[in-house]
Amino acid sequence: MGKILIKFILTAVLTYGLAQVLPNVHLNGVGSAAVLVIVMGLLNATVKPILKIIGFPITVLTLGIFLLVINVIIVKLADYLMSSFAVTGLLSALIFSFALSLVTSVVDMVVD
Repeated sequence: MGKILIKFILTAVLTYGLAQVLPNVHLNGVGSAAVLVIVMGLLNATVKPILKIIGFPITVLTLGIFLLVINVIIVKLADYLMSSFAVTGLLSALIFSFALSLVTSVVDMVVD
């Protein structure tokens, strides 16, 4: 339980940091970042698998590049669901998604 809490807090703080550094990404605070981490986790657990199944033929044809589009859709869904989080533009959503994946991977490596 302790590792999960540490991962959650680190991810939320680093997500807030990303929003401060990246252009066109806005979060209202660390609390909003914590909510965003939860929302993104729920979207990744529920919506993303459905999108992967629906988009499988396109993913195969594009050699996996379509997965980037799915990640952008997830970020824009989180933007739509949260008033305290905003990402302007698809390129910004793609960069935020990629950066958040890197941050999450680093947190996982450090904590585990």
